[in-house]
Amino acid sequence: MSVDVLAIGAHPDDIEAGAGGVVIALARQGYRVGALDLSRGELGSRGSVAERDEEARQAARVLGVAERLNAGLPDGGIANTPEQQKAVVRHIRHFQPRIILAPMNHDRHPDHNAAHDLVRDANFFAGLTEFDAPPPPHRADIVYGYRVHGASAVPEIVIDISEVFEQKMEAMAAYRSQFHNPDYDGPATYVASKEFWDSVRTRASYWGHRIGVEYGEPLFASLPIGLTTPPGLQE
Repeated sequence: MSVDVLAIGAHPDDIEAGAGGVVIALARQGYRVGALDLSRGELGSRGSVAERDEEARQAARVLGVAERLNAGLPDGGIANTPEQQKAVVRHIRHFQPRIILAPMNHDRHPDHNAAHDLVRDANFFAGLTEFDAPPPPHRADIVYGYRVHGASAVPEIVIDISEVFEQKMEAMAAYRSQFHNPDYDGPATYVASKEFWDSVRTRASYWGHRIGVEYGEPLFASLPIGLTTPPGLQE
């Protein structure tokens, strides 16, 4: 397996909520995209592990990803430890991505914060020849961060997702147990609220407006992005 982009989420549904539009847009442009969920979401207040596994499979078809895997790390226990780094390194080396999309830090969910540091460090170690994890070394050129819950800082990049925004919402809707679904019998949670569901469209509309399109999705870079021509002059 070799992909152009590897999207990583701490839980099934993180990718869809935070970067689903980017993933769909890139897949439609012909880029090969992989997905990796770090945990199975077993601590979630709604939905069983089996339900969430099936929801992730259905969402993957909407996203258009080439392959979706799960690292089996503990929900609520994601941490930037040598053991978990090794697990993520194995998957980075399996997918061999050019770029990685991963949760941004300063998020309300502790697992998202931990996943940010874990993926950043695992990607570095994945390129070391002597790091003990099969298969051969590989390091993505850059890790972009995405936010599941809001975005207060100004991002380095906003991707136009206007043409695929409804498909992003369709991918999120595959998680019938997790997001707003009046027909699902489960306890009330923040992400299952209508307010959260509506906020996804509001945020995408806001970032789209910032770049002069209908809907946008922000990405954050921790390192400078090298260009040969400034945006605005490119053909």
